[in-house]
Amino acid sequence: MTAVVQPDLAWMLRRPVRVLALGLGSGLLRPAPGTWGTLAGWLLWLVLIQPLGLGTGGMIILLAFAFLAGCWICAQAGRDLGVADHGSIVWDEIVAIWLVLWLGPASPAGQLAGFLAFRLFDIMKPFPIRLFDRRLKNGFGVMWDDALAAGYAVLLVNLLVRTGFVA
Repeated sequence: MTAVVQPDLAWMLRRPVRVLALGLGSGLLRPAPGTWGTLAGWLLWLVLIQPLGLGTGGMIILLAFAFLAGCWICAQAGRDLGVADHGSIVWDEIVAIWLVLWLGPASPAGQLAGFLAFRLFDIMKPFPIRLFDRRLKNGFGVMWDDALAAGYAVLLVNLLVRTGFVA
């Protein structure tokens, strides 16, 4: 690893992989870049992904590609930043919120519940998320802990739907 870099817009724009890793600049926003990245992912979902109307197979392919590409994207950005899971890297949040939005209710309330549940689990890192977050310090690790947080969020939101707390 190189010395730790504090990224800015000029640094991000020097390499396209950084633009993706930093969520089109959302990872540069403070405080809480992960929350800003998740919001960027939600916006991308609303304007790009959802209108495509991909079926189950299409979404699985898109998410698998975004996850696998994210392993490389996050590893490259982490190397450039000098920290494997630098706070400004938010591609992992973007892909994770897409999973939550895909498997959750499409209503505004359902999407908001998914957003909040994902942020809760991404921040709290319940078992085994924290374990993976501590042990996997590479692009896969950056992506994996958010995928697990997304899984917890999907379970919680669908439980809230089944119990009538979310429409």
